[in-house]
Amino acid sequence: MTILIKNVQLIDGSGKPAEKSDVLIKNERISAIGSFPLYSANEIIDGRGAYLSPGFIDIKNSCDRYLPIFNNAKENILNGITTVIGGQSGFSLAPLLYGSLESIEEFSALKKINVNWHSLKEFLSVLDKKSIYFNFGTLAGHTTIREALAGKNFRHLSENELRVFGFVLVRALKDGAFGFSTGFNLEQTKNTPYEELDFLISRLENIKLIYSANVKNQKAPLSSVKELIELAKEKRITVIINNLNPLSINEKQYDEAIALINKNSHEADIYFTSSPDDYIPLLIQELLPENLAGENKNEIMNKLEDRSFKKETIKNFPRIKSENVIITGAPGHEYLAGKSLKQYSENRNLTINEALFNLMKLTNLKTSLTLKNKKTKKAVKNFSNDRCIMSSDGEENSFKKFLDLAQSGKILSLESAIYKITGLLSYKLGINDRGLIKRGYFADMVVFRDKEIREVILNGKRVVKDGEFQNIPAGKALRRKY
Repeated sequence: MTILIKNVQLIDGSGKPAEKSDVLIKNERISAIGSFPLYSANEIIDGRGAYLSPGFIDIKNSCDRYLPIFNNAKENILNGITTVIGGQSGFSLAPLLYGSLESIEEFSALKKINVNWHSLKEFLSVLDKKSIYFNFGTLAGHTTIREALAGKNFRHLSENELRVFGFVLVRALKDGAFGFSTGFNLEQTKNTPYEELDFLISRLENIKLIYSANVKNQKAPLSSVKELIELAKEKRITVIINNLNPLSINEKQYDEAIALINKNSHEADIYFTSSPDDYIPLLIQELLPENLAGENKNEIMNKLEDRSFKKETIKNFPRIKSENVIITGAPGHEYLAGKSLKQYSENRNLTINEALFNLMKLTNLKTSLTLKNKKTKKAVKNFSNDRCIMSSDGEENSFKKFLDLAQSGKILSLESAIYKITGLLSYKLGINDRGLIKRGYFADMVVFRDKEIREVILNGKRVVKDGEFQNIPAGKALRRKY
């Protein structure tokens, strides 16, 4: 099978300016780049007036938290995303010490999937046999492994448990994980001692893999950013911060955090992700008042049954506009997905705070939300920052919006924008044969014209043709070579 893309403006993912070229694909890989006016291929794509770039890599996409696995493939592919890196915010689908996915019960109804793996190696082998719609690689999630060792209620790990944790993490890295992730913004892990993190991060030092981290408190992110900068310097690892967002309540600290990252960029290999969307994802437990910080879920649920405690808690909820809060997931209550908190409250004749309290009880704190609280203009302004990496953060059309901004030329050049979502990430992740349009590389490509994605080629197959999703599962499970 051969595909020839002719007369296209080629942006190869390295940051170089576009140049006119033809690109020949044979089977899964790029066979040649140049000028082939007389070549007769099985399929020919006329690239006149269009750009060709590598397929986009989404470094922060939560599709693996929602089951059945990867059920939102169509939106990802239509956005030009050919590779997704999962296992973010401390949650991953492997390794599983006891073959249980309980760590993601906040997001999904677990009865919908048959878990027949424990190790990351076994999980990736399962994906090899499945039909998946995009390339998928994963980090190893701290919360997933920790809860298997210590349960959902926070406690300090014993010396032996910490040794086991270290062994499981190194095994996952050798099995192909692209790094390690933590999500210390949730009650079950927010009190994790620095000594535990230091021990685990040390497992990454000589392997040069990614450490992906959430700041502990989005309302006041500066202290977390300082810690992560020092960690990047001390351990000489690449750190990516995933929930550093400019919000109405943290603007000053956000600006200070970005300035600090810039100031230390010559010593610390540290980046932050961003997206052009107004909404930020969060779990309902993140809206709990500060007086519940550090308590485990069972204790919180017991307290929510107390009338006097309910009255006090409702008073202390953060002020939010109910129409700006959208329910994106509630396992066992799927009918709520897509509804706003305003709709939920009106349907039950409750005040906004009463509705939030009621939703917490109804779903046993297992609700994911999006909150419109982001200062999008400030986020967009930072897209030109060398330390900023674009991600979807689980929102639809993020990459299309980013592409539109880049083509306007107001924020950053088109070749710089493409580099951020292709070549830079393939280099940092250690994906040696994707992320660039280069002879011998896998043919993951996007053709876009007039701000529209017209073609997506994944492992040499046209999964989007003339703007239409083709429903072809051409993805592969990806492994980081140790």
